[in-house]
Amino acid sequence: MLLSVRNLSKRFDGLHAVKSVDLDLPEGEIRALIGPNGAGKTTLVGMIAGRITASAGSVIFDGEDITRLPAHRRIARGMAYTFQITSVFARLSVAENVGLAARRHLHGAKARKAVAEALDRVGLGARAEQEAGDLAYGHQRLLELAMGIVQHPRLLILDEPTQGLSEGEIEAFQSLIRNLAQETTILLIEHNMRVVMALADRITVLDAGRVLAEGTPEEIHANAAVQAAYLGGGDAQAG
Repeated sequence: MLLSVRNLSKRFDGLHAVKSVDLDLPEGEIRALIGPNGAGKTTLVGMIAGRITASAGSVIFDGEDITRLPAHRRIARGMAYTFQITSVFARLSVAENVGLAARRHLHGAKARKAVAEALDRVGLGARAEQEAGDLAYGHQRLLELAMGIVQHPRLLILDEPTQGLSEGEIEAFQSLIRNLAQETTILLIEHNMRVVMALADRITVLDAGRVLAEGTPEEIHANAAVQAAYLGGGDAQAG
């Protein structure tokens, strides 16, 4: 099992944002994490990635307890996390942003080659010299994805990656994720249920900080509790 989360919990000043979550993610799987606004999805992946300190519980990655490791140590072990809100360096070029991420593993000509390949994969090859801050929001999300890809992670965590993308870009994104799944394990927070149902091998549903259900897309779509909590209102939105 690549990732195992046990009894993971987080309290913020009396608010119990995540409550005793267990999660097992096998290598090579695309796992979607869905749920209503305020369900605790971003808090949960923040704890997995080491950007939020857990109040209780454990995170095991590739057989090692990493619960107390800082985020940069988790990155060194093979995690990459793209944020719900973009975190690019606006005054640097698109290529320079990806180059900063690549330097954790590569240098010189190998790094430049990896940067070019990552940008081509997300469709930003022609924008390599553009300032990142001048990109449209959706393209900044794709730049973040390139920054994750270039690290060749064992686990790629994506937080609402299709936000701000056009329909055509979403189609290209889905093709890219299917391709990436041949190389890495993917944990995906996504509000677009068409994307979730098309991509996920399995889905974990959070509600009020707890795991409400887990299963294949077909099982989740047919789950009455999920319908009541999340899917019943039409187009689902996550937060």
